[in-house]
Amino acid sequence: MTILQTRRRFLASAASAAALGGLSTLLPALIPGAVRPAWAAAPLRLAVERRVLEVMGKPASVFGIRQPDGTSGLFLDPGQRFLVDLANRAGEDAVIHWHGMTPPYAQDGVADANRPLIRDGASQGYDFEPRPGTHWMHSHHGLQEQRLMAAPLIVRTVEDRREDAQEVTVLLHDFTFKDPAEVLAGLTGGTMDHGDMNHGGGHGGGHGGAMPMMNHSMDMKGMGDMKGMGGMTMAAMDLNDVEYDAYLANDRTFDDPEVVRVERGGRVRLRLINGATSTAFHIELGALDGTVVAADGNPVQPVTGRRFGMVMGQRLDILVRLPDEGGAFPVLAQREGERQRTGIILATPGATVNKVAGLADGAAGPVDLSLERRLTALAPLAPRPTDAAFTIRLTGGMAPYVWTIDDRPFGEHRPLTVLKGQRVTVTMVNESPMAHPMHLHGQHFQVAALNGTALAGAVRDTVLVPTNGSATIAFDADNPGRWPLHCHNLLHMATGMMTELVCEQTI
Repeated sequence: MTILQTRRRFLASAASAAALGGLSTLLPALIPGAVRPAWAAAPLRLAVERRVLEVMGKPASVFGIRQPDGTSGLFLDPGQRFLVDLANRAGEDAVIHWHGMTPPYAQDGVADANRPLIRDGASQGYDFEPRPGTHWMHSHHGLQEQRLMAAPLIVRTVEDRREDAQEVTVLLHDFTFKDPAEVLAGLTGGTMDHGDMNHGGGHGGGHGGAMPMMNHSMDMKGMGDMKGMGGMTMAAMDLNDVEYDAYLANDRTFDDPEVVRVERGGRVRLRLINGATSTAFHIELGALDGTVVAADGNPVQPVTGRRFGMVMGQRLDILVRLPDEGGAFPVLAQREGERQRTGIILATPGATVNKVAGLADGAAGPVDLSLERRLTALAPLAPRPTDAAFTIRLTGGMAPYVWTIDDRPFGEHRPLTVLKGQRVTVTMVNESPMAHPMHLHGQHFQVAALNGTALAGAVRDTVLVPTNGSATIAFDADNPGRWPLHCHNLLHMATGMMTELVCEQTI
């Protein structure tokens, strides 16, 4: 069955729902059998497909989200609408979330009681104004994201086109040859089955890994940025849930890395996406100086350096200039707490490209808030009083392997309810033994405080909440719907660390 949707039809559906005065009437506006008028622009076509990927010389069956010409994901030009027909050829039901977009509720790409999955063999249409920047798309159902059902989603601006810089997009993954369900069962002791991961037909989580690391703790010596944690004493923290078989950059390891040809003395805009299931990375530029110019697709005041942390779901745009003499320059992504790394290589014409080891000389420390504290939005929220303030606790632990919000798993959660137009703050206090990258659908927020210290931080959709720490986010609720707020470690989301922000229409 083909599901097509025009902007006129969607707006009419949304208006009718609003007139009925409740979110329960915000049923999917993506109506089966809708016909696109002849005058409408032709939609771009994407397909969710199976493919075989070779990793370290071994074949693996994974997913992909590709255009008819084989291009992974979407790259939209300035002013281009997100007008897409998505075909599901995965061999199983699926749904794709447009991470970083703020579309109408029915088009967010999350399955719940009001929004069905895309059945195998069916198609679904989307039509909305895209949000500029570096974003990505990924499954929000079951274990599919761990099996690489993800791709870049880049929306360029006029300024991007004017910029004298070569674009290089890098999507990072952690990878396992095992069935992810088997690994999640190893973490939970077999207390969850595959159906449990959708939490009774809710927003769908789920994910796995290669080998459980149930008590993988790290000594606090040399932890670096661990001050200002609310006065609590930290004896140990867990960094990683599982040990993966490989870490990928654009589907490749350093056994056979992607080599991107660049100009001597030229500028490169790195669009970096952490699409890993449960791995935070340190981005290492080696001999190159980098300038962060955007976080989660939103421009920030320039921040320079050679080492930057990225947690799951986050994106960084980093400008680098190649030296006039040229050469080969690895862009590394090293797993926090470990030696494993992946990446790409920027190489000028004629440069010798030497092999890069997949293991660093030493283990990296945890990704912390040192970069987050330095980021300042170029377009911050306008000052105004707060209308609705919430505090939630990030709870749970490794044994039993259950992660919750306010000690409640998703399905037993208490939604945060706001009215359209309100200024909202949410303070997330982490009482658990792991850090959590917290992602909000439907709204972008400004980071307003870290560990109780106020700041005018970056505008983002995903923020790290460190162990024994806190983060406060602020936003103007302008997008009615039921929006997931969850940890983007998908192992944690699968076992319950998710709630909802319910933004209701004003009367």
